[in-house]
Amino acid sequence: MRKINKIIIHCSATPENREVSVETIRKWHLARGFNDIGYHYVIDLKGGVHIGRPIEKRGAHCTNENVGSIGICYVGGMTKDMKKAKDTRTKEQKDSLIYLMHELIYKYNQDMTIHGHNEYANKACPSFNVQEEYANL
Repeated sequence: MRKINKIIIHCSATPENREVSVETIRKWHLARGFNDIGYHYVIDLKGGVHIGRPIEKRGAHCTNENVGSIGICYVGGMTKDMKKAKDTRTKEQKDSLIYLMHELIYKYNQDMTIHGHNEYANKACPSFNVQEEYANL
């Protein structure tokens, strides 16, 4: 098993309230030349947690940070008109995200840190302040 020391949170950069499946995201990533979906987990609008890339494999979700990280993507992150980044997480997505992070920290590394994609790239993703929201996780 690879050594994991951080979780990086992403959004799918899709319109508010529009469901997008793991398979659709996988197709987007394959079209970009990836060998699979880049994220390890995707959280749908109803809070369902879907496995993407196997956890044993290095992700393809954050340049220069994939080796020791787990990538989690929630569906959404943009206004309905796609003009602005927006925290569109449903209550169910928020609950599932917290539950999943607790589970991963317990299973893989008690000292794991949690980050937003925007901490490593000039992007709005994940459309909320991860450090502020999960400072006490």
